[in-house]
Amino acid sequence: MTSHQTAQTMKPATAAKKLGVYLEATPAEFQEGVVSRTELNTLQADPPEWLQELRRNGPHPRPVVAAKLGISIAGLARGGVTEALTTEQIDALKQENPEWLQKERATQADVRKEAVRIKEKNAQRAEESKDKRS
Repeated sequence: MTSHQTAQTMKPATAAKKLGVYLEATPAEFQEGVVSRTELNTLQADPPEWLQELRRNGPHPRPVVAAKLGISIAGLARGGVTEALTTEQIDALKQENPEWLQKERATQADVRKEAVRIKEKNAQRAEESKDKRS
């Protein structure tokens, strides 16, 4: 019996998500086909010009926009940003620094501080638990 392996493929939306690009801005042949794991690895290792351009100038998907602004995806929605944004639009938002963006950045900073506090507390508990067993 011979082992017959089929190439693992994914939908264009999944590939776009893994590449960090907005699917609707990709070329038609990318949107209409399927992407194999090998093709995805090639795109990541040696991105073609269209992929470099999308990563550089956008439009960017919401997770990328949120990361560039230093806020959560939910924070984007609360701020009324529901569309993909270009790098230029993101930079303009940063310059404008509206009140909602300031608030969301503060919220995100609080969330990060709390995550660090919880991690330290759990580490301390684990250490105390280990000491009791010794």
